[in-house]
Amino acid sequence: MEWIFEPWPWYISGPLIGLTVPLLLVAVGKPFGISSSFRHLCSICAPRTTAIEYLRENDWRGESWNLFFVIGIVGGSFVGMRLLSSQPLPLLPDHYHQWSGLIALFVGGLFVGFGTRYADGCTSGHSIMGMSNLKWPSLVATMSFFAGGVFTVMMLDLLGIGGTQG
Repeated sequence: MEWIFEPWPWYISGPLIGLTVPLLLVAVGKPFGISSSFRHLCSICAPRTTAIEYLRENDWRGESWNLFFVIGIVGGSFVGMRLLSSQPLPLLPDHYHQWSGLIALFVGGLFVGFGTRYADGCTSGHSIMGMSNLKWPSLVATMSFFAGGVFTVMMLDLLGIGGTQG
């Protein structure tokens, strides 16, 4: 039972994540993706008469499985972080508990939210689901995600505000 309290190597956890794609397709008949859950949450909160067609015409009830999937990811992460770890990890590093860290999280969230809608999906949807279906837009999106991430880390490291330095 000791092995469950230690980090799993990539060659075990990677295939397990990858097997989520066919499991969802076979068991539920739905594609893997996370960012659409935000649209469903907004549709739940928006009034039926909203002027935003994107939210008004969204069938969130038919896609409620996605919300439960995200709740399971968050719950499973909490259980893994707090109960199945030899050293429980904090939710966020200490530098995010200051105003500058909160502002960075907020601005980063806006960029990620805009990017996922502009790219018509998130990293999990494109990089796991789209790439497994050999979709050209998913390849372009995945390359852009990685390039943007590398560029952002390099810039934050240069500015000394990224928390990546030793």
